[in-house]
Amino acid sequence: MVTDGQVRVLRRKLMEGKTQEAAAAGAGMSVRSARKWQAGSYPSQAHKPHLWRTRPDPFAGLFESEIAPLLAADEKRMLEARTLLGELDRRHPGCFSAHQLRTLQRRIREWRALHGPEKEVYFPQEHLPGREAAFDFTNCNDLGVTIGGERFLHLLFELALSYSGWRWQMVAASESFEAMAAGVQGALWELGGVSEVLRSDNLSAATHDLRRSRGRALNRRYRELLDHYGLRSTLIQVGEPHENGVVEQAHRRTKSILAQALLLRGACDFRSIEDYQQWLRAVVDREHNSSLGERLLEERHHLRPLPPAPIPAYTKISARVRRGSTIRVQDRTYSLPSRLIGERVTVRLFDNHLEVYYRERLVERLPRLHHKGQAHIDYRHVIWTLVRKPGAFARYRWREDLFPSLVFRRAYDALRSRLGERADTEYVRILHLAASRGEMVVQQTLCAMLDRDQRFDAEQVQKAIEPGRPQLPAVTITRPDLRLYDALLSAGEVVS
Repeated sequence: MVTDGQVRVLRRKLMEGKTQEAAAAGAGMSVRSARKWQAGSYPSQAHKPHLWRTRPDPFAGLFESEIAPLLAADEKRMLEARTLLGELDRRHPGCFSAHQLRTLQRRIREWRALHGPEKEVYFPQEHLPGREAAFDFTNCNDLGVTIGGERFLHLLFELALSYSGWRWQMVAASESFEAMAAGVQGALWELGGVSEVLRSDNLSAATHDLRRSRGRALNRRYRELLDHYGLRSTLIQVGEPHENGVVEQAHRRTKSILAQALLLRGACDFRSIEDYQQWLRAVVDREHNSSLGERLLEERHHLRPLPPAPIPAYTKISARVRRGSTIRVQDRTYSLPSRLIGERVTVRLFDNHLEVYYRERLVERLPRLHHKGQAHIDYRHVIWTLVRKPGAFARYRWREDLFPSLVFRRAYDALRSRLGERADTEYVRILHLAASRGEMVVQQTLCAMLDRDQRFDAEQVQKAIEPGRPQLPAVTITRPDLRLYDALLSAGEVVS
């Protein structure tokens, strides 16, 4: 088929004085076609739209009477052509087949375009430099990242500038206020400035007061964070994630970049969370932020200055240490050294850990639990009392936390199969050895005994890790003969 471009070349060459054969060859068409198109309209102007049918309409008469009413009632556009074709076949057996699906799809599309319900309109926004930053969390479990060989389930906090598209990420364990505050401040201080508006979705307890306003008003801590940086907050409507499209698109592209980078890296395992976070930021900076150029520089000029210092990204909680040597923090249980029983401590709750202070002195740093009802019990905190009351082990509420590793669990099962209930006492004594002599040396000793299928108890484990002292040989020292010393002095005088 001859195109408008070929005709233009043909006519230009004819105007240059080329022969019809030469002009046709230069335009890539035959001489016959050249005679046809050397004057007059162009092919696109001569083309007539194909508006006639080439075969009978299989839905004639039925579409308006049976299909159109169903489409009119379908305001959410849920009905599909395949479903409607099946319905027609049930109403009129043998009259329709699967080969007519494409025809029905085309008829439905045309009817909806002319008579169907209105579609939602999306309004492109004009973003101004320095005006808006948006943030949100996204689930990154599908990346398949592992830390030290174990699967790492995590979220990714991401903040994006609406004008330049600059992005900053932080690994997070949950959508908590602490994670949000650390992420927002980390991004702003890395950027070196503050936007006018901070946009987010409805992050429940992280940003909203759920008790007093039922989630309609910002909570005190989030307002303090905004006031500290002079930010205004804007929120999207519930269930309308497209209204936060800047950061939603950033999530999709960031995860795509990371997935490809992991494939090129050849491994999804990292030594630590810190190594993983450092790697992912370097990847996003290299693959995305480095290409922003002048647009990012322009936005930086419109940012407002940072305050003198960030605010603490933790929540302070006061708790009293209970008789079980534990504290309760947000419906989670944590153990502390028994010497603190009855004392009141201050807990600083960060995104992924807790810091426990007694009279402004740090006494413990514990991993944060993220599900209600969970407990973190360190056997070293309770073993000194438990070894005097071994009977409490059998029905201790958090007994499973008193197995530091699988080796200790195997050792207890082996004792249980041989000693019955007395195994509780023996195991508690072994756990006491781990606390006083070192967990690793006890674990290695137990592992060796289990591998040899050796029968053991606490006394044998203690002997294995504390072998008896060897006996020293008796050494007799005779009294020195001073006459030999006198003789030596006399010989020295003779020589001189």
